[in-house]
Amino acid sequence: MSLRAETPAPPSASVRRFSPAERWVHRATAALMGVCVVTAACLYIPQLAVLVGRRALVVRVHELAGLALPVPVLLGLASRAFRADLRFLNRFGPHDRVWLRAALRRDKRPASRPAGKFNAGQKIYAAWIAGAALVMLGTGLMMWFTHLTPLMWRTSATFVHDWLALTIGVVLAGHIGMALGDPEARRGLRTGSVSRDWAERQHRLWRP
Repeated sequence: MSLRAETPAPPSASVRRFSPAERWVHRATAALMGVCVVTAACLYIPQLAVLVGRRALVVRVHELAGLALPVPVLLGLASRAFRADLRFLNRFGPHDRVWLRAALRRDKRPASRPAGKFNAGQKIYAAWIAGAALVMLGTGLMMWFTHLTPLMWRTSATFVHDWLALTIGVVLAGHIGMALGDPEARRGLRTGSVSRDWAERQHRLWRP
């Protein structure tokens, strides 16, 4: 009996998900956010503060990274693809409510979670993190330029800044955990392309 070599299945076709400008905005924003989180941890966790030292330098790096945080997004507005994705993220349709109900039921079947280019969870995360970043910037400026606002405002700003920072850290940890569980999504942010099979399974309402 002759043995015939099996012909390997052709690789799944790829579709373009993100432009180079969009990937640059994500990477730059992630890097700046990471610097903010790490320096904040060095300022507020005693063990890290003792280990790192040079508090004045850490404070300055934290301030500069916070001020620069909106810059990648503002520069990204020059990209048509980035502006189009912002419009997608800003639209919440009936299918997004279906997605959220399935998520609350912990129903992970792709058929029960209809999504366009971005699912409802990604839209909520993007809106929340954008709003949180603006609040952090505003409260940080109040804390930095102490002569501009009354003492009561600065005290309130410090309270909001500190607790929101902790919340952002928790949310970012969840975001990173979700990304680690989806290699194809990471590939899209790394190379700009994803497999058509993944797109049709996870984002079946998306028409690339």
